[in-house]
Amino acid sequence: MEKLLIEGGHSLKGTVRVSGAKNSAVALLPASILAESPVTIEGLPNISDVDTLSVLLEEIGGTVKKDGQDIYIDPSNMFSMPLPNGKVKKLRASYYFMGAMLGRFKKAVIGLPGGCHLGPRPIDQHIKGFEALGAEVTNEQGAIYLRAEELRGARIYLDVVSVGATINIMLAAVRAKGKTLIENAAKEPEIIDVATLLSSMGAKIKGAGTDVIRIEGVESLNGCRHTIIPDRIEAGTYTIMAAAQGDNVIIDNVIPQHLESLIAKLREMGVSIDTKDDQLLISSSNALKSVDIKTLVYPGFPTDLQQPFTSLLTQAKGTGVVTDTIYSARFKHIDELRRMNADIKVESSSAIVNGPVHLEGAKVKASDLRAGAALVVAGLLANGITEVSGLEHIDRGYEHLVEKLQSLGANIWREQMTESEIEQTQNA
Repeated sequence: MEKLLIEGGHSLKGTVRVSGAKNSAVALLPASILAESPVTIEGLPNISDVDTLSVLLEEIGGTVKKDGQDIYIDPSNMFSMPLPNGKVKKLRASYYFMGAMLGRFKKAVIGLPGGCHLGPRPIDQHIKGFEALGAEVTNEQGAIYLRAEELRGARIYLDVVSVGATINIMLAAVRAKGKTLIENAAKEPEIIDVATLLSSMGAKIKGAGTDVIRIEGVESLNGCRHTIIPDRIEAGTYTIMAAAQGDNVIIDNVIPQHLESLIAKLREMGVSIDTKDDQLLISSSNALKSVDIKTLVYPGFPTDLQQPFTSLLTQAKGTGVVTDTIYSARFKHIDELRRMNADIKVESSSAIVNGPVHLEGAKVKASDLRAGAALVVAGLLANGITEVSGLEHIDRGYEHLVEKLQSLGANIWREQMTESEIEQTQNA
């Protein structure tokens, strides 16, 4: 196991290029199951979630070849093999195999998904959609069994706006008979990205990116070539890092419209941000002002940027309230920030951040992917050296994090952990 070491206080300067979107990649790869000829996806991030999904595709008979950031998938010999646990437990997005396999094979057995522990994240809306399309869904010995004689289009209203449920129902519905209407659908850019792939494969989808998606099912889908969108969460993370420690940092390969809520809040704090077609130019401020944020479904402030943003608020003058309406348990990074001298307290689904404070380097542990990003932001700001364990979480979502930050001037590196350090981490 490795740990991440960060010597704080170094200014960031230069250009960093954003990778392909993790939250698109984890849906695009399972979506390839629906085709009956080869699919090529270009620009995928080199992260562990992509590796895990590629192995799962091979386990069900697919041929997967990787060439740099491009992946070639031949799904022609795939079959509905049960995936009850194993690698399925490593990431939450494994649930997209449910919709894709149900759409193509009319049956699937998928273990309950894993991933970051962020409190209750039920899949009841996914199941509601599958049942509306005609599937029988049962939970047997910790795995979800899906069976259907045939899938028929239906009108489906999501009780809760859910990215996962919207995509999963879309995957199943594109090969159902008749028309499907998904109401109260999520609007995230990743949903548009998946719909674009499916449309290139021959699916008939209208309204992706709005709260009503209309799908007319087709009998079969063909392969295609698709380029993934940039990762708005990675872009947002580096934007926050630049706001914290930057000196004219350029974030390249960005769709600025995907980050409007973050950009607005950073400008409110006093950060200078210039937007171009596919770039952001950020200059930090020596006098940040505190702000309140509330996470909301897109286009509101992303829950995935709440944790890194909290680290930035420790440097702002005044009191900021961070409220997470999406995942109420997403405050496990707060105790770690307190180890670094942050003045934060949690009340219900909000964190109250007082600043500015001088953060001090400490030994901290990433409890999930975005908590890890928050600790990296704090480490860049802190006096002395910060040691971050739990890198397996960070590696799930940030491609070449160390190398990218080093190119901007950060003093950051990885080291192997000793046996005693591993034992201490596991017992913590």
